[in-house]
Amino acid sequence: MLRNTKEARSLKENLMLASSTAFVAGIINVAGLIAFFAFSSNITGHVANLAKNIVDFDLSDVISLSLWLLAFFSGAFVSSYIIRSYNYRSQYRAHSLPIVIETVVLFMVALYGNHIYKGSQQESEVIIGFILFSMGLQNGMVSIISGGLVKSSHLTGLITDMGAEAAEYIHPKSNQPAVVKNKLYVRVTILSFYILGGLVGAYFFYLFKFKVFYVAPAVLLTILAYDLLPLFSHRIASFFKPAAHKGK
Repeated sequence: MLRNTKEARSLKENLMLASSTAFVAGIINVAGLIAFFAFSSNITGHVANLAKNIVDFDLSDVISLSLWLLAFFSGAFVSSYIIRSYNYRSQYRAHSLPIVIETVVLFMVALYGNHIYKGSQQESEVIIGFILFSMGLQNGMVSIISGGLVKSSHLTGLITDMGAEAAEYIHPKSNQPAVVKNKLYVRVTILSFYILGGLVGAYFFYLFKFKVFYVAPAVLLTILAYDLLPLFSHRIASFFKPAAHKGK
């Protein structure tokens, strides 16, 4: 799921990456909205609020919103920088490091929310900043390795792309209907799993409160493990093959 990039990726790899990361983004966004009354997987609404608060001269909110935008930007920056730095050594390592950092950040958010969080505005603003940083990491990573095809939480652009690609697919002068069809599969998968993640996040937050934030790191760990399991299986098989051959 993380080893290949752009043209080398199969439809299956893109669908798996799209579904898992969109599911995480859906959970985080809705759980963050319920817990902190703020969207936490994208920054479109925060940009609008920033403009409003600048006009209203609300300096406190302007600073908070600016820091949230910076947190998301920083996540995407760090993700891109890591991938650029390690890609020549190992594509899997380059692509997995942002996921590792995201997993640690979201796990710490879950721990803090379950055991320390008192409900203050300052705590909420800091936690949202960390969540936005993690979503910036994720969005930067999936966008880079999929060549811009997968964006796990930017639904405005997603719906726009779906509309344009649907028109291209059914148009009689379409040049690559099979390619466009595959793109539509990916877009629909992102939307579907984002909604599913949102439903899961909302339902289980009302039942288990901040414990729902543990689900996101668990899903991210499965993404990391997916590419490693075949390697471990091969090494285990190679270890026992000489012994079995010698026994014969």
